[in-house]
Amino acid sequence: MTTPVIKGVSYCLAHTPGLVRYGSKPHREIQTDPLVLDKILNGLRSFDEAVAYLPNQVFIGNLRPHLLNQYERPWTTVPHADAERFSPWGEILPEEEFYGWLKLADVFNLVSFEAQFLAEQVKPKLALHPLMMANDMEKIGSGVSLVEIEEKVATGYALPLYVNKSQLIGAFEAGHEEDESLSAHTLLENLSNKATGIVAMRHALRSFDVQAENIQYVLGCDEEAVGDRYQRGGGNMAKSIAEHAGCMNASGADVKSFCCAPTHAVNIAGSLVQAGLYKDIVVIGGGSTAKLGMKFAGNLSKNMPIIEDQMGAIAILIGADDGKSPALRLDAVGKHDIAAGSSAQAIYEALVINPLERLGKKMTDIDKYAVELHNPDATEPNGNGNVPRGNYRTLAAMAVKRNEIERSEMKRFEEERGLPGFSPTQGHIASAIPFLGHARDMIMKQEIENAMFIGKGSLFLGKMTTLSDGMSFLIEKNKGVNPDD
Repeated sequence: MTTPVIKGVSYCLAHTPGLVRYGSKPHREIQTDPLVLDKILNGLRSFDEAVAYLPNQVFIGNLRPHLLNQYERPWTTVPHADAERFSPWGEILPEEEFYGWLKLADVFNLVSFEAQFLAEQVKPKLALHPLMMANDMEKIGSGVSLVEIEEKVATGYALPLYVNKSQLIGAFEAGHEEDESLSAHTLLENLSNKATGIVAMRHALRSFDVQAENIQYVLGCDEEAVGDRYQRGGGNMAKSIAEHAGCMNASGADVKSFCCAPTHAVNIAGSLVQAGLYKDIVVIGGGSTAKLGMKFAGNLSKNMPIIEDQMGAIAILIGADDGKSPALRLDAVGKHDIAAGSSAQAIYEALVINPLERLGKKMTDIDKYAVELHNPDATEPNGNGNVPRGNYRTLAAMAVKRNEIERSEMKRFEEERGLPGFSPTQGHIASAIPFLGHARDMIMKQEIENAMFIGKGSLFLGKMTTLSDGMSFLIEKNKGVNPDD
């Protein structure tokens, strides 16, 4: 059996202020009180502000997470002077270009854009994009007249699409007039997920020099339910994305478990590699429009801009041992059993203590723990607290209980082995995975030896069970023996 390794990780953000109105929370609030829309529009950031936002630079890999601790919060008041849109692993995508990717992902002609908008604001920029492939521009097309877009919106079956807060530039049509699962709103969610996933997957393949034709399997780990009225969560977003990344020799499927899906997917992918079934796999997760503006009221109440104006996307390359990439320890997988209980202590016993005990390791033998990395600039103003800090304090308390550290060392444990939250508050994106690229890089640069990733999921949200879910995995420095040598 070969050891599975993390060959690369890509992170992308799509800055989409024009879609915030279609996030689940803003959409409901606007329907109740149309004046809410003006408040939202007045609280949106520019693209330059989104690029300069420190957590965004951390998310795409230009800054290490611990550097956030050097700045006062909210981080919206301390823009990064030398911020870059691109990183070695990904990028922050402006809204105009995102719309181009949205159209590129559209194989059923669901979305129409105004011809002048495409000709002047989209295609010239995308023509310079390093990820563009042959025929991409042809697939984007030349657009339609503004009159035609207005007529589509007037039918009531199409959502208007905007830039610059209120400039109408497109229409997104329903896939079926009577099928709620194919409504314009739902399909916009799904196609946005696909578009952001395509960008992340293409970045991963390009950044880590992996040939698309060598990818044999793709696992989706997003939260969208792709399907029609007869199979509402039929899925396989994975295969939909892989097609547009040139992975023509790949098959795939989706893994669903709320926020915990990426950690499940990583362990499944590693198992398939270790079993020898596939040599190269991609785990992919696109962004969620449903969670745009989810906590907008908290930001506005603190005179902050709305920071949930962007969608995150991830792509993880998992393959056979190359002698250098961090190894995925499948003998250290943690899982939350049905009988485990749903208290924080019970969950961490299952996900952290049990796998470490199997290896004969202590909690202090792990250099970094990645938990739910939700950005506190979003959660605290809304009254949801600092999610990562609460989790790290629980871990530190467990280390005290196990006599591995003194109570006086709890703060030090949190600071040295924990991380500040920096991820968009989209469950599957924020749950541990945002640190994987940093951890891989830090291990390969000998800054740390290992890192543990702890994903948790809220199964009870689906009203089918009261259970929680959880999965963890451990990566560590490669032993340096390449089986191909």
